[in-house]
Amino acid sequence: MDWLVFLIFLGACGGAAATGALFPPGKWYEDLQKPSWTPPNWLFPIAWTALYLIIAYAAMRVSLLEGAALAMAFWAFQISLNGLWSPVFFGLQKMKSALIVIGFLWVAVLGTLLTFIQIDMVAGLLVVPYLIWVSYAAALNFTIIRMNSGSGAAQPAS
Repeated sequence: MDWLVFLIFLGACGGAAATGALFPPGKWYEDLQKPSWTPPNWLFPIAWTALYLIIAYAAMRVSLLEGAALAMAFWAFQISLNGLWSPVFFGLQKMKSALIVIGFLWVAVLGTLLTFIQIDMVAGLLVVPYLIWVSYAAALNFTIIRMNSGSGAAQPAS
């Protein structure tokens, strides 16, 4: 394991995580109608910490191997979109725009998974929980939009 490379990838994950801390859910989110399968707020930091550790480790494994350029490009793309979602959803309160962001994020994570598997099977499989979580988050984003369409709660605060 190359600890320096791992820590650099983990630092990129930390940058994405910081946007979640800078744009917390707040009262606007609390007031939205949400499906019964919405996880409790305390679960999000635990899940994201585990996922960030896993995807940083997977990226470290792949980055050290020959032919990793496309895989690393997908990884960079997904982490940038990951960092964009919270400011769009919670900061701007633009749920539909956030759904577009998470759609592109899903594609980028899938691209990361597929390119990682071609280079390092273990690293590719480590991305599977991340794809599942992003799929779940996208479904939640979509459902919250549907449940709040037409209500004042779905509109950004003035």
